[in-house]
Amino acid sequence: MSYRLVFGASGYIGSHLAPYLASQGLSVRATSRNVEVIEGREWQDVELAEADALQAESLDSVLEDVDIAYYLVHSMAVGKNFPELDARAARNFADAAARQGVKRIVYLGGLVPDSPKSMHLRSRQETGDILRAGSVPVTEIRAGMIIGPGSAAWEVIRDLVNHLPIMVTPRWVFSRSTPIALSNLLHYLADAPTHAETAGEIYDVGGTDDLTYKEIMQQYAELVGKTTRIIPVRVLTPRLSSYWLRLVTSVPTNIARALIDGLSQDVIADDDRLASLVPQKLLGFREAAIEALEADRKHALPARWVEGAIACSEFRPEYGFYSKQAAESTHSSASAEVLWQVICRVGQNGDFFYANWLWWLRRCMDWILGGPSFRRKRRHPDELRVGDAVDAWRVIAIRPGKQLTMLMEMKAPGVGVLEFDVDDNESGQRTVTVTGYFHPAGVWGILYWLALLPFHSITFHGMTREIATRAETAISAASTPGS
Repeated sequence: MSYRLVFGASGYIGSHLAPYLASQGLSVRATSRNVEVIEGREWQDVELAEADALQAESLDSVLEDVDIAYYLVHSMAVGKNFPELDARAARNFADAAARQGVKRIVYLGGLVPDSPKSMHLRSRQETGDILRAGSVPVTEIRAGMIIGPGSAAWEVIRDLVNHLPIMVTPRWVFSRSTPIALSNLLHYLADAPTHAETAGEIYDVGGTDDLTYKEIMQQYAELVGKTTRIIPVRVLTPRLSSYWLRLVTSVPTNIARALIDGLSQDVIADDDRLASLVPQKLLGFREAAIEALEADRKHALPARWVEGAIACSEFRPEYGFYSKQAAESTHSSASAEVLWQVICRVGQNGDFFYANWLWWLRRCMDWILGGPSFRRKRRHPDELRVGDAVDAWRVIAIRPGKQLTMLMEMKAPGVGVLEFDVDDNESGQRTVTVTGYFHPAGVWGILYWLALLPFHSITFHGMTREIATRAETAISAASTPGS
């Protein structure tokens, strides 16, 4: 059996490409640096594996029996040194693909203007060059803004329009782009490597429209019933405008800044060679945007939480697709079973393990605003099942002994999740982790999250310590004679 490998399946394109290829009846292997991330996607007929391009020893096993390998990783989220990491990862992957006899690498790059100024675009270009320097033939498909739920560029545009009725923008709003619908791009990626003549070629792809970013924002505003006034200011550069992005968009700041830095130049796909070779109905921006919004509305909530799932489960366009996150962990010598028993008592009689007076104040605020706090009681004091109410939270997913996920139903400018995890660690102990996810609704939602962030750090750390302490105390008491 030969596989198509989706390397970087936890990313935006990979998370759509893997199930798309499987739906075509192909044998698909999908990888991520953390396999648990893609396990939560619940894909059918997709083999899952763990690999990291920066760890060369992890690559050979996932590339074994692979015919076509899609290389979809980048390191923008890590900060300024991402070009060096991207280059090292590409070299490792090209070498491993050659050792395992892979017949084709398909690389998704970005449209590159003449003399690109953006570090992000230069890095994407260099990655393609490094892959081509190996012995495995490479097909590179270059795309600009991808229109689909979760695409970073699309989500930045959505957040700007949804959150700002008046925008003071730099001149990048007049830069031109040829956005492409996610569905069109997936079709190209699936079919291009089946043609022998695409080996060693670079293709620019786009939709049917050539638009300025101002026109893109105005068309999106019309679709969602928003009134947006855009005021370009010559002295405001893309770099300066990127500094306040964390107050406007839920897209991770490093990624959003890298994208904004690349908007000062036109990125136009004027190459129709792949369109001739792989015919399909290409969508214009408005059609692609309607398709993306409809995909959001139909998105089903999976058994395990994944990025964007909560925002999409009760679709409201103003909710950020990407979540803000805070997490704290503690190690414990207690067994996973006893730790799980403690976790399942969360919220009993208002007990959230630590700083209950803070929880009480937040519940009071929710009750005053008409929320469900204080109005609901648990079904059972020690057991939980999906659908149970825990004060102003509702259980939406359970992996017994490992993970409890609860949806926040309090009144708030956004939607949130509280998640408890129990994992084994290298020292032979267990690690208890409490994570809060929040999809902000507009600027007020982001400010709400930032205001609570210091309290989350203190509270979550206290919660994990108290859960560990209670579990260890329970074990000690059970082992004491006469207890």
